[in-house]
Amino acid sequence: MDKEIIIRSGATKIDYALTKNGRLVELHKDEDENKFAVSDIFIAKARKVLSGLNASFVDVGYEKDGFLHYHDLGPRYLTQLKFTKQVLSGRRKNFSLKDIKLEKELDKNGAIDKAVSSQQPILVQVVKEPISTKGPRLSAELSLPGRYVVLVPFSDRISISQKIEDRDEKSRLKRLVKSIRPEGFGVIVRTVAKGKLVAELDQDLQNLVNRWENMCAKLHKAKFPTKVMTEVSRTNSLMRDVFNDTYTSIVVDDEELCEDIKEYLKTIAPHKESIVKYHNPRVPIFEKYGIERQIKTSFGRTVSMAKGAYLVIEHTEAMHVIDVNSGNRSNKADSQEETALETNLISASEIARQLRLRDMGGIIVVDFIDMRRSENRKKLYEHMRNEMSEDRAKHKILPPSKFGLVQITRQRVRQEVNIKTREENPDGNGNEIQAPILVIQKINEDLERHLKAGKKKITLNAHPFVAAFITKGYPSVRSKWFMKHKKWIKVMPRDAYTYLEYKFKDKDGNELH
Repeated sequence: MDKEIIIRSGATKIDYALTKNGRLVELHKDEDENKFAVSDIFIAKARKVLSGLNASFVDVGYEKDGFLHYHDLGPRYLTQLKFTKQVLSGRRKNFSLKDIKLEKELDKNGAIDKAVSSQQPILVQVVKEPISTKGPRLSAELSLPGRYVVLVPFSDRISISQKIEDRDEKSRLKRLVKSIRPEGFGVIVRTVAKGKLVAELDQDLQNLVNRWENMCAKLHKAKFPTKVMTEVSRTNSLMRDVFNDTYTSIVVDDEELCEDIKEYLKTIAPHKESIVKYHNPRVPIFEKYGIERQIKTSFGRTVSMAKGAYLVIEHTEAMHVIDVNSGNRSNKADSQEETALETNLISASEIARQLRLRDMGGIIVVDFIDMRRSENRKKLYEHMRNEMSEDRAKHKILPPSKFGLVQITRQRVRQEVNIKTREENPDGNGNEIQAPILVIQKINEDLERHLKAGKKKITLNAHPFVAAFITKGYPSVRSKWFMKHKKWIKVMPRDAYTYLEYKFKDKDGNELH
């Protein structure tokens, strides 16, 4: 099985595509302007304390205040609050937690106004990015994620990932971590720690302790609000959270970024450094690996599947609704149940992919095709669970109801990936689209200008429809260009372009204006 990470670097953002056997399964974007990413830590001030919601709004510098619920304060909130005040005032210079005196744990059934007051300084961490009209969701129970472990300040608990099922391995990891756990910190052991040596776990812990101390050093005399710890670069974050030994290739179109990833892999998986490859951006990387085409076909309201089946995905304020349709499949009485099962199994695989691809969260209701036999409904349920087993987001799936409905809840921490796949009619009046004819006239004019300027080895990038119009048939438009100018023009279809979009490039891949 081929699993690849394709990384496209731009001036202000980086796109990451995760593929499995050439099929796009996840798409991530890292944009420079995202100042409120999950895991960022702020020193901020509480604003409104709302007893009715048992929550407080906190100013973290976003246009909408962040939301902090009482249950997200954490059991050691009072200890953390005292520590924060000491660091802010300059009375505490030592940021290790070896000598920390623990305050009493917060009452689970307490009230927010007994713990938080207006204008009170507070350390908070983003657990859900701003979505729609809501500000970021915050937590005062801090955690610092590493490659193999997560460090939890003001705690003494050691937890092992539930995905590690081997009891002996769980015991081994717990024993190792207990021997190296920094005093005053709790540790959560991640799934990728399975089989790792104590030296690797210890190095990861030390790196996180250093990050904690560097963060605390920023607190003294800090203004409110201030980001005091940001996630490591999104590239390293992706490698940390997503990468494992099952990946066979990482392809990057930026040399500097390529070297950064190699350096990072040297520290976490030296034997995998060789799978990182540089792709010359003269040929767009998402075009080369078919990502752009898959984006165009995967994010619409209707999603086509094998054997004529298709999904219809609708988004409402309260939930996402997915309807499964068999399309032009056979519906003979003696094969109706088998047809329904086969279509449902194909659909379950595609739905699991779509949830990851679009990063859909909240409540999802799927209307599968009705099946009379309980064993078939059970088979569908088990298949759906198996297909979603690789989904890193927390999720829960309920068995199919008597009406064929499957309910899914999936954790949402970021904005849903929403890509526009429909293009407006270029002539704007609802008549038959004449985009190729309209744009060819402009292309002809620009080509004449570039050739008169002495440009050689010109490449034209254009929408696939326009590229086909230029290159197909006899004599083709391109053939006419050759006969007229005695120059052969290379035409490259670009799935990402709109109908009227095109670019001329020179032999070095630079855009001609």
